[in-house]
Amino acid sequence: MTLSGVHVPLITPFDADGRVALDALRRLADDVLDEGAAGLVALGTTGEPGSLTEAERRAVVDLVADVCRERGVPLTVGASTAEALAALDPSEVTAALATVPPFVRPGEAGVVAHFAHLAALSPVPLIVYNIPYRTGQHLSVGALRDLAAVPGVAGVKHAVGGIDADTVALLADPPADFAVLGGDDLVISPLLAMGAHGGILASANVVTAGFADLVDAWRTDPARARALANALAPLSDALFAAPNPTVVKGVLHALGRIPTPAVRLPLLPAAPEAVRAALAALDRLPVPVAG
Repeated sequence: MTLSGVHVPLITPFDADGRVALDALRRLADDVLDEGAAGLVALGTTGEPGSLTEAERRAVVDLVADVCRERGVPLTVGASTAEALAALDPSEVTAALATVPPFVRPGEAGVVAHFAHLAALSPVPLIVYNIPYRTGQHLSVGALRDLAAVPGVAGVKHAVGGIDADTVALLADPPADFAVLGGDDLVISPLLAMGAHGGILASANVVTAGFADLVDAWRTDPARARALANALAPLSDALFAAPNPTVVKGVLHALGRIPTPAVRLPLLPAAPEAVRAALAALDRLPVPVAG
């Protein structure tokens, strides 16, 4: 299994009473698949899983799994502990997105041992979420190759805040059958140009077709890819002007795609000017937008 293309880490919409708006979530899931998403991610960090109850998390996974089953696309679920992984049904879930342990900084050997342990317990393959500016743990290209060699580790969501030397070395000689998926929306284009398989992109909640087209263009028409990348980058920049997914939700609400822009603490809603700036960037895009 090598995941590729754009996988959308779905937001979790809330209704006016603060409950999970499951009908809106289903519409959003169908919309992004209609626009070209290769797969869906439930309970990624964009979905605010830490603010959901266990019953809400289960309801979200069940609904998104149902959509993926109907549409014949892979489902990835955010699950970073043995307990969370044990709850996954391999008949519904294709892979688990598991974050490098945050804060403790166990060292590269500790990270590899941790994922070897999780992979041995997991009923589905793991995608390692490598995001050192959040976790505090850098992974060298050697550590990434060690992770790729672990049975049951299928890829990496690579979000290191830019293009560093380890990224260059990894994509210059990528491990076989190991998906490299970009996770920093603003720099997804150079990653794709260097050979990344696709991306897990919060911005694709808003304009899935543009990012799906970008992945295809880097494979078939680099000139078109460069032009599209230059158009999409300001939107991603605007969507991340406040903590994710606050601006994304503000834009989706303004477009009439979710019932409220509400988030749950510790997040606060995006300021109106941040939402207006993202909508202005969206208006300048030369790609279709659902609404």
